[in-house]
Amino acid sequence: MTLWAIIPVKPLRRGKSRLSSVLTEDERAVLNYSMLGNMLLTLKSIDRIDQILVVSRDTAALSLAREYGARTVQEDGRPNLNTALKRATAVAKIHSVHDVLVLPADLPLITSQDIEKIIQLAEPPPVMVIAPDRRMDGTNALYVSPAGKIEYSYGPGSCQKHIAQAKKQGMRLEICQLPALSLDLDLPEDLELLKEIQAMRVDL
Repeated sequence: MTLWAIIPVKPLRRGKSRLSSVLTEDERAVLNYSMLGNMLLTLKSIDRIDQILVVSRDTAALSLAREYGARTVQEDGRPNLNTALKRATAVAKIHSVHDVLVLPADLPLITSQDIEKIIQLAEPPPVMVIAPDRRMDGTNALYVSPAGKIEYSYGPGSCQKHIAQAKKQGMRLEICQLPALSLDLDLPEDLELLKEIQAMRVDL
């Protein structure tokens, strides 16, 4: 079955505003650019992913995506993550894509093995595989098969909202809890945790 990975990306210079107390605007832009590049590189290494689709209103993010051979969708209108993802999924379905894997760019520890694990859990369909954040509140990875089976509900409490939708639709549900998938960078404490993990890896 055809699988596309969808990456929604906020403007690189304005994203991660909640880190403004510890990082300057330039530092946040560099961080966002680096994490997007890492995600694109990681996804590109996985044979079972047929295409990567980046949706953003940021021309720099879209340009970087195209450098990695990804398709792009220009987000317009009022910023809304769920609307952007719905549009990106519609584009994928036009190309007869059966499955979609939604991943944010801000998962600095993610590896190809983590993504392969999600893909393995997604057989057989219909299924939803979800990777919660470390607070068990947000959604850090979402595999939906078939694409468009649920409505995206990103925002506060999205993890439980997505789980409830999968159950309502009668989909098989898999919850994938891996350390690398649980850490996204939203708050200063997340950045501190990342530094601690990276320091431990260097020591090893």
